[in-house]
Amino acid sequence: MDQRMLDAEKHFLNIQLNEETMDVYMPRQSILKAVKDSFHVFEGDLLDVGCGQMPYRELIMDGNRKVKKYIGLDLESSSIHNTSVADLHWDAVTIPLSDNSVDSIMATEVLEHSFHPEQTLSEIHRVVKPGGIFFFTVPFLWPLHETPYDAYRYTPFSIRMHLEKAGFTDIKISSLGGWHASFAQMLGLWAKESNLEGWRKKWAAKAAKKLIPWLIKNDVKDNSFGQHCMFTGLYGTAIKN
Repeated sequence: MDQRMLDAEKHFLNIQLNEETMDVYMPRQSILKAVKDSFHVFEGDLLDVGCGQMPYRELIMDGNRKVKKYIGLDLESSSIHNTSVADLHWDAVTIPLSDNSVDSIMATEVLEHSFHPEQTLSEIHRVVKPGGIFFFTVPFLWPLHETPYDAYRYTPFSIRMHLEKAGFTDIKISSLGGWHASFAQMLGLWAKESNLEGWRKKWAAKAAKKLIPWLIKNDVKDNSFGQHCMFTGLYGTAIKN
């Protein structure tokens, strides 16, 4: 198993809750579940936009025989991520593929980094074939990250609007986690990233490690997105007609 696969196994596919991971444990778990729940809709050539280290590649290729080819797309160079493993590189404006050239597209935790989301989504819409599916995840409850390339936090209403303006239809949006999950996520972030020091930081980590599993186990997602609904992030699919 190469280093990329080992990293994916450790940090994305089989992450363990400890003092080093409690800030990312909840979102990584919820995104993995969303990918597992949704990857059966992929088929043919699958393009992973903003692929990073392509942590879900083996999971999808091994679990869905309808997917014939996995294509990773990312920036040619990045001061934040190692993007050298990508199959294709882009300038975050134009995808170097022809119109209607791939069957499925995914973008996990990417759209929040686009300062021009309709342009990005229109480009995704351009390269996917008619009838092709687009799968996405976006954070909602998350601190600034990859600064200064952190642009948006989406509500279900704003992400739907951008998808519709780009030409997508049959849009389905779900929550990655509800109130309990939101508290679990903030608890992990507080214990790991806040300015606590010494015994206070150790106490916070100990408390978080005990509470986070219970909160996740008892979480209830509310996909009605009504008044006072809380969610950690969103995932969904959309179709190009």
